[in-house]
Amino acid sequence: MKTLAIVILNYNGKKHLQTYLPSVVGCSDDHDILVIDNGSLDDSIHYISQSFPSVQLIQLKENVGFAQGYNDGLVRIKGKYEHYLLLNSDVEVSPGYLSPLLSRIAGPNIAAVQPKILSHTNKTRFEHAGASGGFLDTHGFPFCRGRIFDACETDRGQYDESMPVFWASGACLLIKSTLFHEVNGFDGQFFAHMEEIDLCWRLQHKGYQIWVEPSSTVYHLGGGTLSYESNTKVFLNFRNNLYMLAKNETGFWQGKIFIRMLWDGLAAAQFLLKGKPALLYQVLKAHLAFYGALPRLIAQRPSKKNTALGRYKGNIVIDYFLKKKNKYSDLSL
Repeated sequence: MKTLAIVILNYNGKKHLQTYLPSVVGCSDDHDILVIDNGSLDDSIHYISQSFPSVQLIQLKENVGFAQGYNDGLVRIKGKYEHYLLLNSDVEVSPGYLSPLLSRIAGPNIAAVQPKILSHTNKTRFEHAGASGGFLDTHGFPFCRGRIFDACETDRGQYDESMPVFWASGACLLIKSTLFHEVNGFDGQFFAHMEEIDLCWRLQHKGYQIWVEPSSTVYHLGGGTLSYESNTKVFLNFRNNLYMLAKNETGFWQGKIFIRMLWDGLAAAQFLLKGKPALLYQVLKAHLAFYGALPRLIAQRPSKKNTALGRYKGNIVIDYFLKKKNKYSDLSL
């Protein structure tokens, strides 16, 4: 069994592959690099075959989404590698980025690790999707060490400590392959967005830890597939957050979801006040989709629930907007 497969999911991403794949090939220490193509309609496949013949291709017939695309591709290499590094197609890696990640994941009970993720467009700032490790507040709002809502901090080395976190970013996620398959990978019904938080939460229920290793650094473009305020992204984020909570939340989870839906209502009202009624509709549509999926989600709840590390007991919305705590270091975790 080989040590590592670096796996990139691609959908109509020739432009990103041209920009970012050379750094992956150049900095990956002769580990196998695979591209799962999610039924692309552009000439991504031809480009990879001609420009990077060492990169292995797994071709899917159609676009089944980020979550299921990885599931369908990785099942074809099951049992061949000890670890998978799941890497977005719009990520530039840096020399030596792999060694710290592989060293960290060798620790006891560690299932997955992410590096420090900085912005590709401003390499002194943290990037939205992951920054220096992800957390979850009491009502299910995700945030990061280095990013709360849309406020991304400048990286001054303030979050360079390796530590357990609640979730690791799917933009660059090193995970033990046996554990990925043990929990049946990503939840395909998410399609895209928050599937990595759900995965990390399920792994924590099984007693494993999730870590960030900031001595490894990568640079993420972000928004490479969908803009941050696209109708589709808003729908998926609101719907998938409720999916995740229904599957994983502990205690009186029904009450916690009700409170979360009230917060969603406030967000929808803000969209209307900002003259964005289409986004309000996406929130309503997300709630309706959640109701339809609820029986299936309840059936997926684990029988054993371990206490998850990196859960913030406060409300990040109140802390950020009312108490003006816009940096991770302002919080009392």
